[in-house]
Amino acid sequence: MASFEDYDEFGNYIGADLDSDDEDEIQQTDFGRSAEAQAAPLEGYDDEPMPGQEENALMEIDEPVHNAVILHEDKQYYPSAGDVYGPDVETLVQEEDAQPLSEPIIAPIKVRKWNVEEKDMPETRFDKGFLLNMTNFPDMIRNVAVVGHLHHGKTALMDMLIFETHKLIWDADQPTRYTDTHVLSRERCISIKSSPMSLILSTTSGKSHLVHFIDTPGHVNFVDEVASCMRLVDGIVLVVDVVEGLMVNTEAVIRHAIQENIKITLVVNKIDRLILELRLKPADAYYKIKHTIEEINTFISGIDLDPELRLSPEFGNVTFASTDMNWCFSIRSFAQMYADTYGSLDVEAFADRLWGDIYFNEETRKFTRKQADPEQNRSFVHFILEPLYKLYSNVLSEDTDTLKETLNGLNIHLKPVMYKMDVRPLLKAVLDQFFGPATGLVDMIVEKIPSPLEGAPNKIEGTYSGPQTSDLVASMKSCNPEGPVMVQVGKLYHTTDAQSFRAFGRVLSGTLKKGMDIKVLGEGYSPEDEEDMMKSTVEDMWISESRYFIPADEIPAGNLVLIGGVDASISKTATLASFDIEEDLHIFRPIKHMTQSVLKIAIEPIAPSELPKMLSGLRSINKSYPLVSTKVEESGEHVLIGTGELYLDCVMHDLRKLFAEIEIKVSDPVTKFCETVLETSALKCYADTPNKKNKVTMIAEPLERGIAEDIERGRVNMRMSAKERGGFFQEKYQWDLLASRSIWAFGPDDNGPNILLDDTLPSQVDKKMLGTVKEHIKQGFQWGAREGPLCDEPMRNVKFRMLDASLAQEPIFRGGGQIVPTARRVCYSSFLMATPRLMEPIYYVEVQAPADCISAVYTVLARRRGHVTQDIPKAGSPLYTVKALIPVIDANGFETDLRTATQGQAFCLQVFDHWSIVPGDPTDTSIKLRPLEPASGQALARDLVLKTRRRKGLGDQIAVSKYLDDEFVLALSASGHADLLG
Repeated sequence: MASFEDYDEFGNYIGADLDSDDEDEIQQTDFGRSAEAQAAPLEGYDDEPMPGQEENALMEIDEPVHNAVILHEDKQYYPSAGDVYGPDVETLVQEEDAQPLSEPIIAPIKVRKWNVEEKDMPETRFDKGFLLNMTNFPDMIRNVAVVGHLHHGKTALMDMLIFETHKLIWDADQPTRYTDTHVLSRERCISIKSSPMSLILSTTSGKSHLVHFIDTPGHVNFVDEVASCMRLVDGIVLVVDVVEGLMVNTEAVIRHAIQENIKITLVVNKIDRLILELRLKPADAYYKIKHTIEEINTFISGIDLDPELRLSPEFGNVTFASTDMNWCFSIRSFAQMYADTYGSLDVEAFADRLWGDIYFNEETRKFTRKQADPEQNRSFVHFILEPLYKLYSNVLSEDTDTLKETLNGLNIHLKPVMYKMDVRPLLKAVLDQFFGPATGLVDMIVEKIPSPLEGAPNKIEGTYSGPQTSDLVASMKSCNPEGPVMVQVGKLYHTTDAQSFRAFGRVLSGTLKKGMDIKVLGEGYSPEDEEDMMKSTVEDMWISESRYFIPADEIPAGNLVLIGGVDASISKTATLASFDIEEDLHIFRPIKHMTQSVLKIAIEPIAPSELPKMLSGLRSINKSYPLVSTKVEESGEHVLIGTGELYLDCVMHDLRKLFAEIEIKVSDPVTKFCETVLETSALKCYADTPNKKNKVTMIAEPLERGIAEDIERGRVNMRMSAKERGGFFQEKYQWDLLASRSIWAFGPDDNGPNILLDDTLPSQVDKKMLGTVKEHIKQGFQWGAREGPLCDEPMRNVKFRMLDASLAQEPIFRGGGQIVPTARRVCYSSFLMATPRLMEPIYYVEVQAPADCISAVYTVLARRRGHVTQDIPKAGSPLYTVKALIPVIDANGFETDLRTATQGQAFCLQVFDHWSIVPGDPTDTSIKLRPLEPASGQALARDLVLKTRRRKGLGDQIAVSKYLDDEFVLALSASGHADLLG
């Protein structure tokens, strides 16, 4: 046996020779050999195992050698990545930090959630299967938009109905705002997007109806959402704050509803403001309510004198509410409450006597139209307002005994602990029992708003662009669930993660089914040009409930539905049609909006490599916001155009956070301009085509006042026959028969505010040959009208008269490539010869402020080229309303400026009103503009044109000679008219 001394410090054996037994032992504890040496077979041994030892050898192979020596560099203190994660996982070892410290090594999974959504289906007081079943009965369905001015209580009205139908907990300190699902809506406490919500509601008689509501925004910047929703519904519930009354957005909504021919019903909201805030006596409160209703009626009669449109409680189309406290009644539902309490009472007859100059004589117990004494109150005050005032004052007085006595008299029973609650929840509990569910509102909706069955003919006549005599139209007008499928898509809503869109539309004919193949027709589709058509499959369908969605397998005609999987080719609106339609398909007309997008910003990504992300985000923005438009200028900059500052702010939030997820630089806001003329062209302008074989001659002149607006509002259009169109211009504008029938086109679009007239004479021009190039000349005119010569902005109010056209005999010499650019060039030259002017958009501003702030409002407006048109006191309140006009380009930051100047007491809203000519000649080169100095007076137009041209990468020079033929220029110079060339 070897001892410790037989080895050196490295473990090598230095002792005496060993016999064979010891040798075996040393071999087992051979510290000196390396791992490789140990692994190698010993000399003299054969690799093959001895007979009978195969099994043992195989078993011994896997046995680890625990006493093997492992070198330092081969030692493994920790398991390798391969041991831990397995052989299939790729592991990277980096010697230096490739990631900044601010980034986590393993980034957390991103939960993209931009909408408030319910985790599960919430508990409802109606059965969801019953709701889906109700979709089969169009006479029991109502499609309604809840509309009105900002902060007048639309979302709160929806909350009231949601509390009735859902088992939710009412919060005294914070409004629920159930239909505000967008993150920004909740942060800013205003609705930004419209939100559909379908509910089962029952009338006073207990009959259930399916009501498809759409809650819409009230801010004037978001009226595009309102117009999109009004296209799909049969009636509106107009919510008006009784104190503020008729406001700018209320006017816009009423005007649009009458134009779209949809029914109007009214909710006079915030009645309790008269009690708690203004502290009016019941008799004065009646006058204030009556004044608010009459104010709306006066406005309606100014647009349409139809007595059917009149709103009044006795007609059943007005209800009263306080959505803050969740109560609503009509005079009939209040009469029903009396009937329930006092038994035998003719509800209809009693309700008829509860509004107007009708008095109740307590001695004779009869109703009279004459006042018995000056102190006697009207029946509305006596039977409705006084009990309401008493209820409010008893709860607010905090005198528990009196309150108990009053509530016992009304048969309202509260638990003793409830009397110790705060005033707000106590008032809510009392009023809940007093008024019960809002059946008065449901009665009004059911009786005054037509069902899809009754409303379909009006909808189809107003919106379908095809002939009204086809079988398809008959199927849509009868709301036939067995007919061919036709769906009008009015809006797109993004999903919670903002990765895709769902189309929201109304099924007008047939039954839309899940998995169905359909045609998606875009806004540019026509039977002649089928390019804007895609085939798609309905992947999913839902009934929208704002924060949750009820999946459906089929939805019959008459319902509003959310459709998944068809949005790929839709940008704003679309028409969905089934494949089995044999006849010519036409689309539903694009939506006519109440306002225009006039405010512009240029955007670019901070990192240029992220441009594709931004462009993809812009496509999503285009789908999400109905009135936003995007454009790429000649200089390559990307321009976003919206209705106002708040609108663009929300668009930019969605672009940065939801859709593109990148940082974006934004320019200062500028505006859209228009180009117009003041006089008729000084000379007939002609231009030869590049091959010198055709010549077109035109002159430009201004249109009569009002024509542009008529074209834009659709009162006259190219779909009319020449005879109808001619009759319109003859009657309204005294055009002669020939001129009015020879209108070729409106431009730059089908409803653009410029006109192209064919003023050629058959004796001088071959009309048949001219007809072959008509489309090319129209195209040239449209192109010119879209991008005018002053600064590439659209033309407005210009009439182009074509006086002569000499054309080549051979068709090959008069193709589009020759005619189109020539027609555009001659439009430009005749335009510049007709005293061109620049037009800018003007905002109408409505300011609400106390009387002592009015002078500050005037001062702020004066600094921004604005002027007041009217300032009047608001009846029954301490506020003044100031109405003013201000140029859009000077309106940026106006609201902030106004609030600063009035210590936050003034509140304003700005909405596009009209186009106005900018003072000064934009082509006057004698005007010297100094850098960094604001231009004033007559230099303003020149200043704006040059700045716009530079921003777009155009040269400073605007000269007619650029668009005229050389010989024409020479002839002009020779005749001494060189000054006309600019």
